[in-house]
Amino acid sequence: MARRKRRPLVPEAREELDQLKANVMKKQGYKTDPSNPDSVKYEVARELGIPLNDDYNGNLTSKQAGKVGGNIGGNMVKEMIRMAQENLNKRG
Repeated sequence: MARRKRRPLVPEAREELDQLKANVMKKQGYKTDPSNPDSVKYEVARELGIPLNDDYNGNLTSKQAGKVGGNIGGNMVKEMIRMAQENLNKRG
């Protein structure tokens, strides 16, 4: 099965989103490769004991896949909220 790449609503934002992912996960203590920020998901999966592979992962449960993606995405959302609050505090 081909790997599906989610597209951001604003395609021009891809590079910044990848950089945000790398920075957020680095703050969480993960080794990140800025040129390939998706590689951090394998380290997250390994830490959680989830058998994530480079190719086919149809054997994973939704719960397992959600733990990996949720860990990464959840931390990214928390960072974006922190950045927005910081920006609002600067204005007010």
